[in-house]
Amino acid sequence: MKLAARNAHMMGDAGNGWAILFRAREMIAAGEAVTMLTIGEPDVKTDSAILDAMDASARGGNTGYTDIAGQHALRAEIADRVSARTGLQTRPENVVVTPGGQAALFAAHMALLDAGDSGLYVAPYYPTYPGTIRSGGAEAVAVPARPECGFQPEAAALDAAARASGAKTLLINSPNNPTGVIYTRETLEGVAEICQRRDLWLISDEVYETQIWEGAHVSPRTLPGMAERTLVIGSLSKSHAMTGARIGWIVGPETAVEAVHQLAINTTYGVPGFVQDAALYALRRGAAMEARNAAPYRRRRDIAARVLSGSQAVRLIHPAGAMYVMADIRATGLTGDAFAARLLAEEKIGVMPGESFGAAAAGHLRIALTQEDGLLEAALARLRAFAEARMP
Repeated sequence: MKLAARNAHMMGDAGNGWAILFRAREMIAAGEAVTMLTIGEPDVKTDSAILDAMDASARGGNTGYTDIAGQHALRAEIADRVSARTGLQTRPENVVVTPGGQAALFAAHMALLDAGDSGLYVAPYYPTYPGTIRSGGAEAVAVPARPECGFQPEAAALDAAARASGAKTLLINSPNNPTGVIYTRETLEGVAEICQRRDLWLISDEVYETQIWEGAHVSPRTLPGMAERTLVIGSLSKSHAMTGARIGWIVGPETAVEAVHQLAINTTYGVPGFVQDAALYALRRGAAMEARNAAPYRRRRDIAARVLSGSQAVRLIHPAGAMYVMADIRATGLTGDAFAARLLAEEKIGVMPGESFGAAAAGHLRIALTQEDGLLEAALARLRAFAEARMP
């Protein structure tokens, strides 16, 4: 008996990019002291008041089937939040609630791509992006953003890839994981122009929108001609340290939102009502809670910049947002894979090799700012010394 061919197609040839993470976890399970700077798991835990709201909802009886597209009050709160932050009028009918941002990415591509279609995504990329596109039988096409261009996607490269592949969708992420780069308005205007010229749907992953250290976040849905062809992915995982609650959403045109709703009827059957009530409570706490959750990562971004300043072996890509920094270690002569493996084995520090995020990030490292300040600073100092000792 054989498994469905879609399983191999979903994985592709590059694997899932998590080998270093899995090895670090094995070392920790064996009792070794590893400083984990690998994944974006907030070290700040979910606010106890949010957990109290979740508990009260569950104990109050909201434990049965719920509105599959999302409870109306939560959808309305998300719509009002989007309207206030972007200036673009958004209604509950433009919102569907999902079990986290990853489920939203999957649902968006399932709603927009048929088997045999092509979907573009910008590299460097979050490792699940190509598999998410391929899950429904579509082909995933990477469009590299180059280090020498500050990892900003270039309109000419997007246009060439769209033309060559006949793509139907384009997936972008700003603030960006893994680079920490925020796409400029000029970049996003170029993205919008290509989407309209090539008749692409745009899927904009904006889960780091509350982590802005410099400049401004522009949601491309607000640009002229883009509201009717853009799906925005949102989540409370990073903004409210609710990774395990699995609560996210898609904002887009009503026809696309309804397609995602129909998919949910046949897959997840919605998100637990008590989790939705906790999300509603969290969002109603306003920007102050989001700013409090974001503050440690801004501070640690500055720590990383100070510790690595002036190093010729570890050159920081200037991070304007998100909870990571990316460092160029090509001067050591090592690949990102080799550097990360040796750093873990010899220094017991876990970081993600750039190759985990595609060839565009080869020779780089992604460092998650998810340890307390003193431990992070010490680990970065050791990482710098490790790199400088290996300079040719």
